[in-house]
Amino acid sequence: MTTHYIDITLLPDPEFSHAHLLSALVAKLHRALVQGQTTDIGVSYPQHVNAPQARRTLGTVLRLHGSPEALHRLMAQDWLKGMRDHTQVAALRPVPTDALHRTVRRRQFKTNADRLRRRRMLRKNETAEQAAAAIPDSVERRPDLPFVQLRSSSTGQPFCLYVEHGPLLPQPISGTFNAYGLACGTTVPWF
Repeated sequence: MTTHYIDITLLPDPEFSHAHLLSALVAKLHRALVQGQTTDIGVSYPQHVNAPQARRTLGTVLRLHGSPEALHRLMAQDWLKGMRDHTQVAALRPVPTDALHRTVRRRQFKTNADRLRRRRMLRKNETAEQAAAAIPDSVERRPDLPFVQLRSSSTGQPFCLYVEHGPLLPQPISGTFNAYGLACGTTVPWF
């Protein structure tokens, strides 16, 4: 149960943008969650903005949610090494009793027409022309969600981790989190 939280705030840095620092922070958290095989810590981005007129951003605060035991276990690891000069870590605090709840989950999109065509050529043994006829450029989708730019540890390829904040709910939904701390149907407190 996510009864407590820890806020990690990115500090201003003249050499690195907040987006760059947030990407590094999320990558380090991901490695720590994978190494610890942790599924009981969730994340949220309380400063996130996803309004059509505004710049979509996850903000400068990464909020960790979990039980006191789970959060102490994570923070006892040295996963913030290299980020300490760029972050301010708040103390463990209980979630406000009047907090609402929401899912914070990963959204994946099939966004690259060339990649989809190459995949189709392999699957259906088609030529490039046949695949191009079947998959027009218009299939490319430009998601309008905030994201973190990461690099795959297995392939080394960069990718965007799109984050979607679900609707506010009066009651929590229990469950587990993935290796990015994002929901698998589970909610985190929102305040």
